[in-house]
Amino acid sequence: MLQLAFIRQNRELVKERLAVKNFASLDLVDEIIALDEQRRKKQLENDDLAAKVNAASKEIGMLMGKGQKAEAEQKKTEVTQYKESSKQIAEELASVEQKLNELLVRLPNLPSTLVPLGKTAEDNVNVKESGDEPVLPANAKPHWELIEQYDIVNFELGVKITGRGFPVYKGKGAKLQRALISYFLDYNTAAGYTEYIPPYMVNEASAYGTGQLPDKEGQMYHMQEDNFYMIPTAEVPVTNIYRDEIVKENDLPIKMTAYTPCFRREAGSFGADVRGLNRVHQFDKVEIIQLVHPDKSYEVLDEMVAHVEKLLQNLGLKYRILRLCGGDMSFTSALTYDFEVWSAAQKKWLECSSVSNFENYQTNRMKVRFKDENGKMQLVHSLNGSSLALPRILAALLENNQTENGINIPEVLQSYFGADVLN
Repeated sequence: MLQLAFIRQNRELVKERLAVKNFASLDLVDEIIALDEQRRKKQLENDDLAAKVNAASKEIGMLMGKGQKAEAEQKKTEVTQYKESSKQIAEELASVEQKLNELLVRLPNLPSTLVPLGKTAEDNVNVKESGDEPVLPANAKPHWELIEQYDIVNFELGVKITGRGFPVYKGKGAKLQRALISYFLDYNTAAGYTEYIPPYMVNEASAYGTGQLPDKEGQMYHMQEDNFYMIPTAEVPVTNIYRDEIVKENDLPIKMTAYTPCFRREAGSFGADVRGLNRVHQFDKVEIIQLVHPDKSYEVLDEMVAHVEKLLQNLGLKYRILRLCGGDMSFTSALTYDFEVWSAAQKKWLECSSVSNFENYQTNRMKVRFKDENGKMQLVHSLNGSSLALPRILAALLENNQTENGINIPEVLQSYFGADVLN
């Protein structure tokens, strides 16, 4: 959530940056500032009445001490009137604050000046492309045929147990999935990230804190009776570990990683774009999250991008890095880099990671703060990235490494998988 003081002091700048995200309701900025004026006026009125109550209460004590009961009773009547007026103003103030918060949460995060202009994915900037084009056998197959051939993922069984988009990994497929998760976690913890195993359901406050609510209700599975949400990413529970906390400046950066299954409705079209592992409702992902000093967040963003890039290089995958344009960014992000891997059999790019800096948008909601060297309270900045989302990584590994004799396993995974070939 944007800070109210910043909006008030930078009205035109806020509108200018929101326009980069193609945010249509720029008049919300003016509404928020006008409502904030009402709030501040009501607050002053309430403070003034509180001061009058305190002053009159002291007078009552003095008058009673002098035996001037009639005058004291008159003052008590004044105090009662002040308190009644204060109660009414407090109710009006609460109403204004509620309306103000409802408007504030409708504003997305401001994009960084590094964000390119654009409306769709076609306007994203290709920052880097690396890796060799795989040489496939003449009878190369897409991953959905390979997983059937090697009997490692069963989509029909998932439909039977749950429904469409819930694959069942089995045999060597389950083992390869476990190998990827273990490797990703070991890679992250070796880089100084502390591993967590968080809950897979969160409450409304947690979903609100990271910006999933009130923006992404339609994408999340909701347990209405308990008012819990199945997590769409480990970012949600892990970042909320520090909700309502004041951290020590010396403890920054705080680096966390977690593996979780992720649950997303992702209702979409049918066809090749959603076939096989390209889009599913439940998938595994390893996440990295950092809480950092606000002066360091863009330096840390570059470090996290390099961290994910090295991971893809270690897997031997052809990849590219995209800087997302304003129209393709998430509601909460200030700057996002997407990673895509090349799917050789499908001849298309598959997104496998997003690395984002949220600046203080999430931490303002969650009230994650630190006291700086001058004793001033500041919000930390939050960042997160996928390292990595497994379905499309697995799809690319199967397709790009297929041979006549099986699927070659990347060297970094062989000790985890227990073999150099899946056959």
